[in-house]
Amino acid sequence: MGKFEFYGSGLPGIDLEELSGKLIVLEGTDGVGRSTQVSLLRPWLEHSGHAVMDTGMARSALAGKGIKRAKEGHTLGGIALSLYYATDFADRLENEMIPALRAGFIVLTDRYIYSMIARAIVRGASPEWIKQVYSFALKPDVILYLRISLDDLTPRVLHTSGFDYWESGMDLRLGEDLYDSFVSYQTGLLREFDRMAESYDFKIIDGSGTIEETFGKLQEAITPLIRTKPMLDLAAEPAEVP
Repeated sequence: MGKFEFYGSGLPGIDLEELSGKLIVLEGTDGVGRSTQVSLLRPWLEHSGHAVMDTGMARSALAGKGIKRAKEGHTLGGIALSLYYATDFADRLENEMIPALRAGFIVLTDRYIYSMIARAIVRGASPEWIKQVYSFALKPDVILYLRISLDDLTPRVLHTSGFDYWESGMDLRLGEDLYDSFVSYQTGLLREFDRMAESYDFKIIDGSGTIEETFGKLQEAITPLIRTKPMLDLAAEPAEVP
């Protein structure tokens, strides 16, 4: 992409010509391994000589802590949740991502607007409305979609973090227990991600393999964008997996 663009009218007072960095997005459903991959990609990019800033949902100074406290009460409605996340994103975009891009950084973000759009739609929001809510967002340089089937996702979540109230969509009462609700909710999210993949030009990465295999695929996808040599020989120089 020659220069940045907003999806809609964008944020006021931003000169897009000043943004010389790269915006790289990792997307995918809950439990697919985005955070692990960000923790591997950042040191690889820094080792390759790039300044990197990483960010993710619910990390803004304005709304991040409030979102976490509100979710603890399990009482947030779908619209309130969507607008809370939009506030968090707007604050991070204006005060973290854009300044870093202006300084020439690679901004590596664990999820972007697409997860929030998918979550809102599954919770009953109008697709047109929620896409308009996020029309102020920058178009990324690349959207790397870690795609996984439900059959591969469910055992992975069971053996790692376990089922979470919100990631199982328990607020929607989709099933009798966490497992049934998780299956129903994640099925809906995966459907929305697949619908967005073409319209938003996702680069699909198979997320069903090992951490090392997925890391190598991400390196291959990012390398042409940043003109650096990928370190694919993890046996020779293993990445530190948390």
